[in-house]
Amino acid sequence: MKIIAVIPARYNSTRFPGKMMEILGDRTIITTTYQNVVETGLFDEVFVATDSELIFDEISKNGGKAVMTGEHETGSDRIAEAVQNIDCDIVINVQGDEPFLKKEPLKQLIDVFSKDDKKEVSLASLKIQLKESEEIQNPNNVKVVTDNNGFALYFSRSVIPFHRELSYNVKYYKHIGVYAFRKEALLKFSSLEMTPMEISEKLEQLRYLENGMKIKMVETDFVGIGIDTPEDLEKAKKLI
Repeated sequence: MKIIAVIPARYNSTRFPGKMMEILGDRTIITTTYQNVVETGLFDEVFVATDSELIFDEISKNGGKAVMTGEHETGSDRIAEAVQNIDCDIVINVQGDEPFLKKEPLKQLIDVFSKDDKKEVSLASLKIQLKESEEIQNPNNVKVVTDNNGFALYFSRSVIPFHRELSYNVKYYKHIGVYAFRKEALLKFSSLEMTPMEISEKLEQLRYLENGMKIKMVETDFVGIGIDTPEDLEKAKKLI
């Protein structure tokens, strides 16, 4: 299999405009993420997919590979445009605002496809257990529930499952937005209209489920810092 990583990066983030070009240590956030992904050694190629000339130039001047795309509602749509003419089998989507992502969880996602002889899996993603009530209740933490085989049943900003039977110890899982796609599943996704639950929750992964595609969830203990707000950036700086 030819495996590539694509990092979708738009400049005008809703909650933190321009965040990809903010400085983290001695580099921008997007350059830090890009170089960390390259250094895992897992990928045949690594690209940044962006609609921003600033981000394109930033990656290019630092010796990286970038692809200009049009404007898109979701990162998956942006990646689909970027990989249309790239020869590959598996595409890993690494969020541009996850600069501390480690090698092991990425390898776990790749392994899903290495073991998927029947090609049942359209895409794979990561989850981590949530234990603090505040974290469980936070709508910015997307929760996921799965079937007995680890395939996603639903994703929500609400608390799922609802804990009605108090004698039962419910486990809650946060979705970490790192995806591994079969290229054909990604291109199919981009050809489909946005779906009702996707629009309601503003979660692109629901478009896959609403169209019958299977998402394999892989549990990880990796705790990264997604930089969604200026406050998150300050936390990230303390880890440098």
